[in-house]
Amino acid sequence: MGQKVGLEKEIEIAAEAGYNGIEIWIPTLHNFIDEGGKLSELKKKIDALGIRVENAIGFAQWIIDDDAARTKALEQAKAEMELLAQLGCRRIAAPPAGATDVEALNLDAVAERFYDLVELGSSIGVIPQLEVWGFSKHLHKLSQVLYVAAQCGHSNTRILPDVYHLYKGGSPFEGLDLIAPDAIEIFHMNDYPAQPDRHTIGDKDRVYPGLGVAPLKKILSDLADPAHPKVLSLELFNREYWKQDALVVAKEGLQSMKKAVGLLP
Repeated sequence: MGQKVGLEKEIEIAAEAGYNGIEIWIPTLHNFIDEGGKLSELKKKIDALGIRVENAIGFAQWIIDDDAARTKALEQAKAEMELLAQLGCRRIAAPPAGATDVEALNLDAVAERFYDLVELGSSIGVIPQLEVWGFSKHLHKLSQVLYVAAQCGHSNTRILPDVYHLYKGGSPFEGLDLIAPDAIEIFHMNDYPAQPDRHTIGDKDRVYPGLGVAPLKKILSDLADPAHPKVLSLELFNREYWKQDALVVAKEGLQSMKKAVGLLP
């Protein structure tokens, strides 16, 4: 993100670094289209590079209490999902955007709203992944996300945890062991240092997996299931990494993840 190389170059970098897939950001996708990029040509390049668009990070405010605004948010989500389908992407993150700072939010109502979003995605073939945001006043804990997921009642319900966000939001990592193997398809990989503490740590403090104090062996052990393989997606917002060459950072990130899962010493 910090290097601002554009969507096409991001995909090229991910492929060159050796990744199997990539998560893209909806604003970056829109920039690509606004600058004259053609999705059909981009899909050809993605296929030629042998990489997959595994997920997209979107911010449609499907969760908010305002009915009219939520209708517009679902229209936005539908349009974004239709774009992603053209790239062969089958997932989109569904964070609690729009409800980060509100004082009150009924989780039963949120579950109903998420059902509508999942039903919409299922009709298109791009399934929303309910995301934990550790800095949000709502859905900042794994327990809250699991409640919404369980109450939603849709067979395609999926959740999207993140090492840093679980720590930031105060979720015990042991909670991951209670989740059905097929309920998590994407997991955000990163690490965090011992300081700053949980209350003051921010996105910029994330580090490569293995360079912090997160119990990655326990986390990965709880996630592992040969019958339901997970996509491990590196997500960092470290400003020091942004100062470096994007390809160098991508390669280092992949190496750190391979070490974390035991593929490298």
